[in-house]
Amino acid sequence: MFEQDDPGDGALRRRFLQTAALGFGSMALARTSLAAEMIRLPLPGGPDERRLTTAFPHKGRMILQRTRPPLLETPFSVYDKGVFTPVDQFYVRWHWADIPTSIDPKTFTVTVAGHVEKELRFTVFDLMRKFKHVELAAVNQCSGNSRGFFQPRVAGGEWGNGAMGNARWVGVRLKDVLDAAGVKAGAVQVQFEGAERPVVSTAPNLKKSLSVDHARDGEVMIAWEMNGQSLPILNGFPMRLVVPGWYATYWTKMLQHITVLDSPDTNFWMHPAYTIPDNWPHANMTPGEKDVKFVPINRMVPRSFITNLAAGAKVPGGRPELVRGIAFGGDTGVKSVEISIDGGKNWMPTQLGRDHGKYGFRQWTTHVKLDKGDQTLMVRCTNSDGLQQPMTPNWNPGGFMRNVVESTPVTVV
Repeated sequence: MFEQDDPGDGALRRRFLQTAALGFGSMALARTSLAAEMIRLPLPGGPDERRLTTAFPHKGRMILQRTRPPLLETPFSVYDKGVFTPVDQFYVRWHWADIPTSIDPKTFTVTVAGHVEKELRFTVFDLMRKFKHVELAAVNQCSGNSRGFFQPRVAGGEWGNGAMGNARWVGVRLKDVLDAAGVKAGAVQVQFEGAERPVVSTAPNLKKSLSVDHARDGEVMIAWEMNGQSLPILNGFPMRLVVPGWYATYWTKMLQHITVLDSPDTNFWMHPAYTIPDNWPHANMTPGEKDVKFVPINRMVPRSFITNLAAGAKVPGGRPELVRGIAFGGDTGVKSVEISIDGGKNWMPTQLGRDHGKYGFRQWTTHVKLDKGDQTLMVRCTNSDGLQQPMTPNWNPGGFMRNVVESTPVTVV
């Protein structure tokens, strides 16, 4: 995490308001004529194709999963452009359909309350003015990224591999904000709630909690900027929580309420929603298995992908062929990325690109010489703690935490 010099209140407001022109205007969510173009997304249980849409505000070409609430997937070719995901193609995931379509950052506030010495309320401009700024590169990944590959199939958004993105986040440390409110002795957790609401009044608002020690670790932050732009409204404008190394269910968008709790959070979104079998890092069980202990989902696990070759690509044989991709270590950095061309019997090292921080994507490259015919390339990441991607996929009823070694079939000509 890097600290930033404060350019001054006037300069901050001008820069934020200039880039936020894409953030607090009216957002009309398209309902019809969303797209005519299709993209192949062959999932085991279907569909084989999905629509591409440009109909959502401040977003480029995205894979349409759902319109209400918006679920937009990043086309996988985008990840080959570099380690930082373009803001206009950064995936979108909302839980409830009632989300604000316009926000005025001068009046939208986040309240810090609960088991604290004094209740505080801040606009995004208050945060900019009162606290030291920090910057952190971190992957935001949906807990159910790649759920569409689970077999047997499970309920939920049937994502391919595009429910993830990497950004440079700018904001303030949550620790500093909590310290300003004065966390009382006996505090256990800190709960977060955004502005989205269910359309049915009896359904529970989305609330997520972290332990007090985690919330005050100096890395969790409240961010207003990603990759040099203010947050788009679909990605949480004007401010959102950033929880590096943890799944995106905790990265509360349009952050409105921070509540310090003196007892464990038992709300629906902590349990039973978003829970995994208690065997991290596997999060694995057998379909139909009984008496399994579940715990709230938490830390991410390592993943790696080939980005410059799509499944079914034709590549020339008889000469070294460039292969590149991205990897991330989950809740820590990338130690190594290896590639196999013989079904995982032998593994060859790759060259790692620039390290932007332990929570971000890391690009890797190598050259392989392939024999003619059908070949399968495999890639695996080992993180800085020695945790390595498994060769067999996990399964759980939530469709969470897939991180099996990826295989890319190609034809060598």
